[in-house]
Amino acid sequence: MHIAEGFLPPVHAVAWGAAAAPFVVHGARTLVRDVREHPESTLLLGASGAFTFVLSALKLPSVTGSCSHPTGTGLGAILFRPPVMAVLGTITLLFQALLLAHGGLTTLGANVFSMAIVGPWAGYGVYRLARRSGAPLMAAVFCGAFVADLSTYCVTSVQLALAFPDPGSGFPGALGKFGSVFAVTQIPLAVSEGLLTVLVMRLLVQSSRGELTRLGVLLTGKRVASATAGTETPETRQTTGTTGTGTVAR
Repeated sequence: MHIAEGFLPPVHAVAWGAAAAPFVVHGARTLVRDVREHPESTLLLGASGAFTFVLSALKLPSVTGSCSHPTGTGLGAILFRPPVMAVLGTITLLFQALLLAHGGLTTLGANVFSMAIVGPWAGYGVYRLARRSGAPLMAAVFCGAFVADLSTYCVTSVQLALAFPDPGSGFPGALGKFGSVFAVTQIPLAVSEGLLTVLVMRLLVQSSRGELTRLGVLLTGKRVASATAGTETPETRQTTGTTGTGTVAR
């Protein structure tokens, strides 16, 4: 990831493009609606897109026909939800293919599916699960960004293994080979991206607290009470009682 221009067989390229298209269309509608309803979010939305563009433009050679790099999609997925990231990720990948020769037009659908669709959904799912389990905000952010990065490369390994099965062991053998080679560079990159995303989120908590509260990233005292109804602990009661309707970065 990104899979290079012309590297996938035409049938695979078309199939992945068709699989990604509905998510991008739905994301575009969601993005337009969100911008119309909350134009004040435009600056933070642009910053999320820029974060994705910059991180995913940093590449290290990996498997032949592909490369390893951070994805930057976890932050936007946490802030604006995965459908919006399908659009931001597609724009990022399109510009990188046209301007940086990073990825390609024929492989755009495959790259969008792995980085802009599966990555954000997987990362956001883990983030939400961590939050519902009572994890602190920054721990949940780290887990979300880590999984968003790593799941992208798991999907890329599947895409390459489907296109180029091993002559002897077929798809499973190719998947093991692609996945193991990616893991050497990608696991440390995923950890680094998780830590960087936590750092950026800390800065946003300081500078954009009101916007993060509106987006549901920071919880007000009432939301904390609602979210913990039925499972309230002494610690929760103390937190809610002392903050009132203030913001809680849990």
